[in-house]
Order: sequence, then structure tokens, then C-alpha cells
Amino acid sequence: MRRKAGVGAIQKQKLQQEKYQAKTSTLQENQIEQLSKQLEVFRTNLEEFASKHKAEIKKNSEFRKQFQAMCASIGVDPLASKKGFWSVLGIGDFYYELSVQIIEVCLATNHKNGGLISLDELRNRLIKARGQSKHHQEISKDDLICAAQKLKVLGNGFTVIPIGRGDYMVQSVPGELSMEQTAVLTLLSKLGGASISESQVVDNLKWEKARATKALKNMVQDGLAWVDTQSDEPTYWLPSLFFECVSDGVSSAGS
Repeated sequence: MRRKAGVGAIQKQKLQQEKYQAKTSTLQENQIEQLSKQLEVFRTNLEEFASKHKAEIKKNSEFRKQFQAMCASIGVDPLASKKGFWSVLGIGDFYYELSVQIIEVCLATNHKNGGLISLDELRNRLIKARGQSKHHQEISKDDLICAAQKLKVLGNGFTVIPIGRGDYMVQSVPGELSMEQTAVLTLLSKLGGASISESQVVDNLKWEKARATKALKNMVQDGLAWVDTQSDEPTYWLPSLFFECVSDGVSSAGS
């Protein structure tokens, strides 16, 4: 028969396990210390880079996007830093100003679009409001998304909603869109129009007729859509996309 391990063997095994755990902890601490030193060096280099290219970061949207990505990689948020080096850099001021202007545009248009505006229309309106200087035209979608997301501190009144194909909507009224409403917006983005019918929703989303009817009527009740009953089948218009289409048509005609 196999003999059971004695007390001495058990104690020896326990001592070996304790030594192994102590060695593991030491290695982990050394790795964390080395990583902290590397991050600190990276942070210092990032500050020097930002100071050297401050003007380029502010005026070049693509450069600004890459800089934000570098900051995020080491957990630095220059927009949230109001003291020290990052406040001197003034990058946060750019986004704070942009956030205020986003609020102004949303408040000025929510009686027309029910508090839902496409990112493209928002950008066009902001460029007109900010002026015709070249640096004003450099506002990118990423800038708008970044600034709009900062408005979450005000509550759930401002939300950035992805609707597919790289398109976004900004909701500026409290409350969340239902899954059905988001699906209809995504479908409209895919179809490239500003209006949709119940049959289009049923055919494209493979919904039951009752589900499509409820989703569209809820959008009308929430002020997100207008209904046109003059045709054989009611057509539901989304003013947030309608005004964008009108603007695009005017721009195309003038070019």
C-alpha cells in the first residue's frame, strides 16, 4: 500500500509554496515598477511633444485625433486636466468651447428635429456659426464626438448615437431611444434618405407590421418624426435628416 505523506513532507511542501509565492510577488512588483517608470517617461515625452506641437494640435483635426489616441494609451485625459501642464496647453479649452457651441446649436434646432440632429448637420451649422477662417473649418467628426461625450456630465440629456456606416446622431433631450427607434435610424442611414414608410421598415427589417407601426408612431409622439398622410401610404419624415438633405442639395447646387 502507498504510504501517506508525513508531517515533515507536508511542511516542506508548504515552505516551497510560500517561497514560490514570495518570488512571484517580487517579480510582479518589479514588473509594475518598471512599467510605471516607462509610463512616466512616456508621459514626460508626451508633454514635450504637446508643448512643441501645440499650435498644430489645435488647428489640425487629424493631428489632434492622433494626439488624443496617444494620451488615451497611457491614461491621460488632457480635457479633464484643469491644473498643471495640460491646463497651460489649453487643448481642453478648445473642446469646452466646442461643447458650449454644440449645446447652442442643439437648443436652437430641437423645436424642429425633436432634439435629434445628425453629426454632419451639426458640423455644418457649427462651421457657419464659428466663421469662415480656415481653422474653423478643421472641426472633424471626432472633435464633435469627443466634445459631445464630455457633455455627459450634465446628465443623460446629451448622447452620441452610432447609426451605422460611420454616421452618428446627437440626441439633446433626456431619455434613451428604444431599440426599434435606433433600428429605424440605422435603416434610414443605410437607405440614404430622410423619409421612410411602414412597408419599407417591414421589408428591410423583417418586422411584423404591428412592430413597425408602433416604432414609427412612437417617433412621431416623441417629436423625432413628422408624418405625411397625403400619399397612399403614410410617409414618416425625420427632420434631423431632412434638413441635412436640404443643406446637401443647396451645397451641390451652388458648387
